[in-house]
Amino acid sequence: MTIENQPHEYHSNNVLGVLLGTLVGGLVGAVTMLLLAPQSGKDTRIQIQKKGIELRDRTTELMDDAMAQVRLDRNKFTMDGRRKAKESFHQGQELVIDQL
Repeated sequence: MTIENQPHEYHSNNVLGVLLGTLVGGLVGAVTMLLLAPQSGKDTRIQIQKKGIELRDRTTELMDDAMAQVRLDRNKFTMDGRRKAKESFHQGQELVIDQL
């Protein structure tokens, strides 16, 4: 059972890594753009505020998508576990009947 869970754990870690990379990359790109742009301090502060809000919204959306995927994976594994438990139970019953 441990071997079957490893791809799921890798997938979850991969999704979180992509989200973290997207967030860090977005922040670095936004800061670099703002620092190199020729404009007044007031305009830069307004632009930083707008980009921060945009980044927050995008990150929230990505996190919602990732959580939905995790929930789907969890439900799939739960259903598979229940199915396997029923199969094992029925096999056990058949063995008991055969022994009797």
